[in-house]
Amino acid sequence: MTAPDLTVQRVRHALRFRLLEVRRTRLVTPQLLRVTLAGDLADFVSASFDDHIKVFFPAPGQDRPALPTVGPDGVVWPEGAARPAARDYTPRHYDPAAGELDIEFVLHGDGPAASWAAQAKAGQFIGVGGPRGSFVIPTGFDWHLLVGDETALPAIARRLEELPAGCRAIVVAEVPGADARPALASAAALEVHWVHRDAGATLEQAVRALALPAGEGYAWAAGETAAIRAVRAHLVGERGIDKSRIRAASYWKQGEIAVHETLED
Repeated sequence: MTAPDLTVQRVRHALRFRLLEVRRTRLVTPQLLRVTLAGDLADFVSASFDDHIKVFFPAPGQDRPALPTVGPDGVVWPEGAARPAARDYTPRHYDPAAGELDIEFVLHGDGPAASWAAQAKAGQFIGVGGPRGSFVIPTGFDWHLLVGDETALPAIARRLEELPAGCRAIVVAEVPGADARPALASAAALEVHWVHRDAGATLEQAVRALALPAGEGYAWAAGETAAIRAVRAHLVGERGIDKSRIRAASYWKQGEIAVHETLED
């Protein structure tokens, strides 16, 4: 049998900004809200489960945010328009037939994104830019380790849905408590370890306790900066996982706002 191609690929996409309308909302858990958007999505592309799009929110008193355009000299904002608050989010699901894009918001109680999501209803407008590129991790690895807190759950759930039968998926997910655990499903053989923050557990402790399978694997981790750095340091330094087989990202940082970065040496 031919060995699967395990080459990770970076794919670039044309940058577009879109004004989208809320079609409906649904609570996935008491802390996680799915917002379904519709509008100008005909050429929307998201090639990887951890893509990120920039989401723009209306300022108080506005019904829609000002959005830039892309010209020959780059991104151009409308003259005199105040730039809206923006945050990075995962495209949870795109349905080209229905013309719908799902984004999931953690309802943590503060900030422009969580505040908007808490009151979101059909007929409201937000802006979306990107994704500008995708980091495509093949599904053909023998096993996939997915680690993260609630901010990473949309990417983890999407990845699980995309994985085929015949491989293994191991999830280590940190949530506030048992009521914040969404249902996770996959065609892959699935093993889930929930880490409850209200019990004082940490992602690093849970990953340390894992028995990883044999074979060729890939580890993906995202969440709070310090927690994910600790997970990555353990996997590289103590488990001996090659750095080319780990993707780690900060989705937020304690005490700071609007942080989103890849964690490398």
